[in-house]
Amino acid sequence: MRRFLPDSFTLLLVATVVLASFLPIHGTAAEFFSVATSIAIGLLFFLHGARLSRATVVAGTLHWRLHLTILATTFVIFPLLGLALGHLPESLLAPSLSTGLLFLCVLPSTVQSSIAFTSMAGGNVPAAIVAASGSNIVGMFMTPLLTGILLSTTGGAGFSWSALQSILLQLLLPFLAGQLLQPWIGGWIRARKGLLWPIDRGSILMVVYLAFSEAVIEGLWHRYSARDIATVVVLDMVLLAIVLCLTMFGSRLLGFSKEDEITITFCGSKKSLASGVPMANAIFAHQPVSIGAIVLPIMLFHQIQLMACAVIAQSYAARRKAREAATEAAAPAA
Repeated sequence: MRRFLPDSFTLLLVATVVLASFLPIHGTAAEFFSVATSIAIGLLFFLHGARLSRATVVAGTLHWRLHLTILATTFVIFPLLGLALGHLPESLLAPSLSTGLLFLCVLPSTVQSSIAFTSMAGGNVPAAIVAASGSNIVGMFMTPLLTGILLSTTGGAGFSWSALQSILLQLLLPFLAGQLLQPWIGGWIRARKGLLWPIDRGSILMVVYLAFSEAVIEGLWHRYSARDIATVVVLDMVLLAIVLCLTMFGSRLLGFSKEDEITITFCGSKKSLASGVPMANAIFAHQPVSIGAIVLPIMLFHQIQLMACAVIAQSYAARRKAREAATEAAAPAA
């Protein structure tokens, strides 16, 4: 039963939302906190760039069919599903929450959890590292572009060059700086795996606190009911179930190995909270929509995908051990 319980980070997310609900930050304090949050996010992506070795990039990049499949799932199939959700009636889902679900569908894949679940299940880890990292790099361009296209299709605002510039400065520039310095500091950072965890989680918590503080001041919890949130949870689960089925069974139809199937399943079905929250701040900064409402579907999807993928990864691992045991048992007989 423990695998179905929320992890410590999810509990911290809930605590952050509760804190923002009762003690929202505002005024001058919010301005200083916003600057600190931007610095934390920049540091996070700098460390991501610095820890990714050139050898890993070369080894993983050669598997181009796998990467194209994952990118097509992330930036074609998911957005098409988001476009369908964007036409749900307002009586079923509030427009701002619908925008949040649509935005969720154009986000890149996660990095740490995609790699962790791929490793746990016995998948192609080098390819997962490159696929997840590459998805985030491509997402810096594709997410604002697709957001503009889909929002204009559903009657919202179009593409914003200023949002793209903000994302590139805040996320891509630190990542490239980390890659440039990787030969000198990459080994030191990789040897200290615990260094990334507090910065990764901490930066997300800071952005969530800032976004929900603003949303609470604007009346977030008076605007949405328990029914609205339950609807988002159900739609998140439906989205994840559809994409998990497409990636798992589609990769088999395309002739990928079991290791590649695992990598495609986990890297293609996940959405990044770490990239999504700062991107939401940049893209929707000057839009007449609550950032908290945009972020809420992503936060809920984050926990749902962790619980579902934990079960799937354990199932893959159990079947792999069973195959290995059967092979060992058959070896003496042969």
